[in-house]
Amino acid sequence: MSVNSGFTMLELMIALSIGAILATIAVPSYQSMMVQSRLATQTNELLTALHFSRSEAVKRGMRVTICKSSSGTTCTAGSSWQDGWIVYSDSGTAGTIDGSDQILRVFPALKGSTMDGGTKFANWIAYLANGSSRGSSGNGNLVGTGTFILCNSTKGRKITINHTGRPYTETISSC
Repeated sequence: MSVNSGFTMLELMIALSIGAILATIAVPSYQSMMVQSRLATQTNELLTALHFSRSEAVKRGMRVTICKSSSGTTCTAGSSWQDGWIVYSDSGTAGTIDGSDQILRVFPALKGSTMDGGTKFANWIAYLANGSSRGSSGNGNLVGTGTFILCNSTKGRKITINHTGRPYTETISSC
């Protein structure tokens, strides 16, 4: 006498139903986690650029600037910060790449998030040899403090640069 072992059709249907219910619950949570992880990563990229610029300015004993750049080779005043930015040694006119300036690092465009430097950092932010910051306010004035706001579809992060040039971050609930 032969004995057949395996699953019955009813057992298979119950197992598939339980799996479908679990997937329905887990997938939205996973997507939300991925969006928040992307925002945290992009915030950390900007923090890296700020810390790198500040340390290079102190190390080199000269101004190091971060500016908006959609091309990765020149500063682009009309673009947005989420289009990308570059870090360069700035020995000439502040906020523009002159012949003697050296591009130190290029950061690509953000995907899935927006970034705004506000009115304080409209086009660029520079670190001086003492580690303090200066930025373009868009109206020709130079300011030392300001914020960057990074947003995704639901939440955001704010990076504030204090009067000594040190950046710090905090989570904001809405954008």
